[in-house]
Amino acid sequence: QVQLVESGGGLVQAGGSLRLSCAAAGRTFNMYSMGWFRQAPGKEREFVAAINWGGGTAYYTDSVKGRFTISRDNAKKTVDLQMNSLKPEDTAVYYCAANLRYSIYFRSPDRYDYWGQGTQVTVSS
Repeated sequence: QVQLVESGGGLVQAGGSLRLSCAAAGRTFNMYSMGWFRQAPGKEREFVAAINWGGGTAYYTDSVKGRFTISRDNAKKTVDLQMNSLKPEDTAVYYCAANLRYSIYFRSPDRYDYWGQGTQVTVSS
């Protein structure tokens, strides 16, 4: 089992940057693929990015490619999301999640086993 806690959200102007971090507790962190999702008010939770267990492969949704970077440190049991060139449409609650069984290319939240509580990101125009 893995417990996840996100941090790093906040309010930023359009064009600015934020770095989200997700800290994991649990002995098997390095067995899990990790993902970041987001949910805006009135919308469904959507996939943002994922990284495989070893950190060598990452996958992004098209709208964040070239702006966001996902990374992980298995020794520290953390996964980060560096967000640059933020846009108002990036405003959402951001969640990290852990997935033991599926490839990082499965975008559905249903494929993920454990979730953090979320952190709010607000981008003003």
